[in-house]
Amino acid sequence: MHSPYFSTTMLYQITSLLLEVAAGLLSGVCLLRLYMQYQRIPMSTRSGNPLGKFIFALTDWLVLPLRKVVPPVGRWDMASLVGAFLVQLAQFLILWLLSGMGAGVLSVLVYASFGLARMVISGLTVLVIVYAILSWVQTHSAMADMLERLVMPVLIPIRRVVPLVGGVDLSPLVLLVLLQISGIVLGYVQAAVLVAV
Repeated sequence: MHSPYFSTTMLYQITSLLLEVAAGLLSGVCLLRLYMQYQRIPMSTRSGNPLGKFIFALTDWLVLPLRKVVPPVGRWDMASLVGAFLVQLAQFLILWLLSGMGAGVLSVLVYASFGLARMVISGLTVLVIVYAILSWVQTHSAMADMLERLVMPVLIPIRRVVPLVGGVDLSPLVLLVLLQISGIVLGYVQAAVLVAV
């Protein structure tokens, strides 16, 4: 017969996983909306953007009300950024409540802030991987064109430093390594900040 401890731990892990998936998807799409608007990539149905309708359907309920109180900063749609942060905050607040509120409430803000930063790294990693795959198979589509516009601003500076090797562009690989290093550094910085609070 299983003890109540194992049942509670299992339920917490399942809840944590479900929250991570839901919050990751929602905050990730909010960040994608933010970046696409910054790059001035049309997202309307008429533009032919394959992701536009999906992005609006998933984030309008959160971003549009926030725009009434959170103004843009230049080309940055701060409502999308705040929306992504609030989703991360909600995720860690729920987990904090479920875990018995053992840590201080400031730790929830720390986890949410670093969670948002990790979403940026994870999202960019996914974009680069999909872009690299599509570039290898020489696919010409609306999705490929959109990915190129999203990834090029971060690949171009690397291409200036990393030359072609036998005609092969290694800049996506270099960027992926840099993103992984950033994730490791982020983890150590988060640990240090949590100790401080």
